Amino acid sequence: MRCWIAGLALTSAAAALLPRSAPAQAGKGATVKITAPARGATVSGPVKVTLVASGVEIVPATDERPGTGHHHLFVDRDVTPVDDTMPRGVTGIIHLGRGQTEFVLDSLKPGPHRVIAVVGDSKHRPLQPLVADTVRFTVKD
Repeated sequence: MRCWIAGLALTSAAAALLPRSAPAQAGKGATVKITAPARGATVSGPVKVTLVASGVEIVPATDERPGTGHHHLFVDRDVTPVDDTMPRGVTGIIHLGRGQTEFVLDSLKPGPHRVIAVVGDSKHRPLQPLVADTVRFTVKD
């Protein structure tokens, strides 16, 4: 795979050696909370996930201002490394890049599930320190 920087083609291995900018810093006391579904709840599908953030302004991913970010949901999967970008096009990772604060999960099968919400910067890197919340719930038959 090749990466283009300033008109030069680099292999992905060479591009990995280039310095990366640091992820955006979260404001002091920044938090995110999954307000629905409730922790430990048994719910019917589809499942609406709602999020509330404080100490950080939730905006579209195109907004690069300090003190801002957007939500990412990790559905039944672990969070990616906190010093890397959250990948797109991966099953179970949902980018709410338009600044949404809710999302409907319409394809969860009956049984236990886990959702982790992570606030990321405009480059889809987790804010530092990590701004995240986890909820476990069950979808009934």
